[in-house]
Amino acid sequence: MADKHFIGLISSLLSSAEAALGEAHSPMARHLARDGALARRTAERSLELLAMLARKTQGNLDETERDALYQAQRRVQARLEEQGGLN
Repeated sequence: MADKHFIGLISSLLSSAEAALGEAHSPMARHLARDGALARRTAERSLELLAMLARKTQGNLDETERDALYQAQRRVQARLEEQGGLN
Protein backbone atom coordinates (compact mmCIF):
# COMPACT_ATOMS: atom_id res chain seq x y z
CA MET A 1 0.00 0.00 0.00
CA ALA A 2 1.31 3.43 -0.96
CA ASP A 3 2.60 5.63 1.85
CA LYS A 4 0.50 8.80 1.82
CA HIS A 5 3.42 10.84 3.19
CA PHE A 6 5.74 9.68 0.41
CA ILE A 7 3.10 10.47 -2.22
CA GLY A 8 2.62 13.86 -0.53
CA LEU A 9 6.34 14.57 -0.73
CA ILE A 10 6.37 13.76 -4.43
CA SER A 11 3.33 15.98 -4.98
CA SER A 12 4.96 18.82 -3.06
CA LEU A 13 8.14 18.66 -5.15
CA LEU A 14 6.10 18.48 -8.36
CA SER A 15 3.95 21.45 -7.29
CA SER A 16 7.02 23.50 -6.49
CA ALA A 17 8.51 22.79 -9.91
CA GLU A 18 5.22 23.50 -11.69
CA ALA A 19 4.86 26.80 -9.86
CA ALA A 20 8.39 27.75 -10.77
CA LEU A 21 7.75 26.90 -14.41
CA GLY A 22 4.62 29.04 -14.55
CA GLU A 23 1.77 26.57 -14.23
CA ALA A 24 -1.31 28.78 -14.05
CA HIS A 25 -3.07 26.69 -11.41
CA SER A 26 -0.18 26.88 -8.98
CA PRO A 27 -0.57 29.23 -6.01
CA MET A 28 3.19 29.94 -6.02
CA ALA A 29 3.33 30.86 -9.72
CA ARG A 30 2.88 34.61 -9.22
CA HIS A 31 5.67 34.85 -6.68
CA LEU A 32 8.22 32.86 -8.71
CA ALA A 33 7.28 34.41 -12.06
CA ARG A 34 9.07 37.61 -11.08
CA ASP A 35 12.51 36.01 -11.21
CA GLY A 36 13.08 33.69 -14.17
CA ALA A 37 16.52 32.47 -13.01
CA LEU A 38 15.24 31.70 -9.52
CA ALA A 39 12.22 29.93 -10.98
CA ARG A 40 14.38 27.74 -13.21
CA ARG A 41 16.75 26.87 -10.34
CA THR A 42 13.75 25.97 -8.18
CA ALA A 43 12.41 23.61 -10.85
CA GLU A 44 15.85 22.07 -11.45
CA ARG A 45 16.30 21.56 -7.72
CA SER A 46 12.93 19.83 -7.49
CA LEU A 47 13.98 17.53 -10.34
CA GLU A 48 17.28 16.77 -8.59
CA LEU A 49 15.41 15.90 -5.39
CA LEU A 50 12.99 13.63 -7.26
CA ALA A 51 15.95 11.87 -8.90
CA MET A 52 17.64 11.45 -5.51
CA LEU A 53 14.46 9.95 -4.08
CA ALA A 54 14.32 7.51 -6.98
CA ARG A 55 17.93 6.43 -6.37
CA LYS A 56 17.61 6.14 -2.60
CA THR A 57 14.33 4.24 -2.68
CA GLN A 58 15.10 1.91 -5.59
CA GLY A 59 13.63 -1.51 -4.87
CA ASN A 60 11.67 -0.26 -1.85
CA LEU A 61 8.59 1.31 -3.45
CA ASP A 62 5.27 -0.20 -4.32
CA GLU A 63 3.87 0.24 -7.81
CA THR A 64 1.82 3.34 -6.96
CA GLU A 65 4.78 5.09 -5.34
CA ARG A 66 7.12 4.13 -8.17
CA ASP A 67 4.68 5.36 -10.82
CA ALA A 68 4.03 8.64 -9.00
CA LEU A 69 7.75 9.30 -8.68
CA TYR A 70 8.46 8.39 -12.31
CA GLN A 71 5.60 10.53 -13.64
CA ALA A 72 6.65 13.53 -11.53
CA GLN A 73 10.22 13.29 -12.83
CA ARG A 74 9.04 13.04 -16.44
CA ARG A 75 6.67 16.02 -16.10
CA VAL A 76 9.32 18.30 -14.62
CA GLN A 77 11.99 17.19 -17.07
CA ALA A 78 9.67 17.72 -20.05
CA ARG A 79 8.72 21.21 -18.87
CA LEU A 80 12.36 22.18 -18.34
CA GLU A 81 13.21 20.94 -21.82
CA GLU A 82 10.29 22.93 -23.30
CA GLN A 83 11.69 26.05 -21.68
CA GLY A 84 15.17 25.78 -23.05
CA GLY A 85 16.79 22.55 -22.02
CA LEU A 86 18.36 21.38 -18.80
CA ASN A 87 21.43 23.07 -17.30
